[in-house]
Amino acid sequence: MYKGKTIGVVVTAYDEAAFVGSVIETVPGFVDRIYVVEDDSPDESWRVIQEVAERINDGEEPSPELAVTDGGDGRRVVPIRHEENRGYGAAVKTGYERAAADDIDVVAVMNGDGQMDPAILDRIVDPVVTGEADYAKGNRLLTREDREEMSTFRFVGNAMLTGLSKFASGYWTIGDPQNGYTAISRETIESLDLESITDQYGFLNHILTHLNVDDRRVADVSMSAVYGDEESSIRYVPFIRYVSLLLLRSFLWRLKRQYVVEGFHPTVVFYGTGATGLAGGLAGALASLRGRTRDAASSGGAVAGLLASFVAVLVGLLALGIAIAMDAAENESLEVTRYEHGDEREDGDGDRVSDVVARNGGEWVASGGNDPPGR
Repeated sequence: MYKGKTIGVVVTAYDEAAFVGSVIETVPGFVDRIYVVEDDSPDESWRVIQEVAERINDGEEPSPELAVTDGGDGRRVVPIRHEENRGYGAAVKTGYERAAADDIDVVAVMNGDGQMDPAILDRIVDPVVTGEADYAKGNRLLTREDREEMSTFRFVGNAMLTGLSKFASGYWTIGDPQNGYTAISRETIESLDLESITDQYGFLNHILTHLNVDDRRVADVSMSAVYGDEESSIRYVPFIRYVSLLLLRSFLWRLKRQYVVEGFHPTVVFYGTGATGLAGGLAGALASLRGRTRDAASSGGAVAGLLASFVAVLVGLLALGIAIAMDAAENESLEVTRYEHGDEREDGDGDRVSDVVARNGGEWVASGGNDPPGR
């Protein structure tokens, strides 16, 4: 247990035979149950998972405090195997459902590739355990130091998806949406319609939109990027194309739910005006340029068309800016905390602890007597 809450960790594994064993073995001791979900890997991942689970479970007594489902024996490591490959999101959802059925209070996710430092798991679960957030996630983009291990290619791609995810999810200060180091409360798992969230790698982006529509508070946790010898199974071009279309659909669905179905809000009008102005202005500019190229005598009409298109683009940008500002203000209360860890110090008992600075609802609050940044 951790601060009076039961903690579960979902470890996802696909083609991770070389790493998943050490991931399971290094999960911190305060974790009550580890759900290792193997997504029909073509390698030896399942064999490794079973061997490590048996070794750990044989050395520990079953937990009498936790509920047990599916005929389990209350052991700490629960191996689960998909009979067919269903995707990263499906593996996470399987773990969520088993943990919720076992009445686990807070459920974290650690991928089986060894990129998630088990030493900072307490930082990931803290916002959820304390009730400050319903969902917490790591962010490798907050500081230059955190980004040092991230290649330029990864950083540019992540930054692009971060921008698109802000539109789609409505969490305008939340970054690094591809970060799978997360924690979620059992109540949130039970509240979400998991079946409507994608089973594929876009799961991490998609769930943010569903969390926003469900009025769930999300926290960013500063963490460093860590990469080793593992090879990603993601094919980047199809992945970016799929996630971009997914985010567009998510954005339109969120606007419909939040600003039309659940009560009309002018944000949707400004978004519509902005999109129409930009699309119409750019299309008009291209048409004017083509007309001028074909017929030099019509240059006067082409110039007038370009001016009109320029005005339309300006109106579109202005409307889009207003829409973003209104959208951000509407959702600010859901972005409850951003954690940044300061220097270590000794507390009254001589233990080493880190000061934490948190941003709650737009205001900075410091623990341990530190002043908030910028003050």
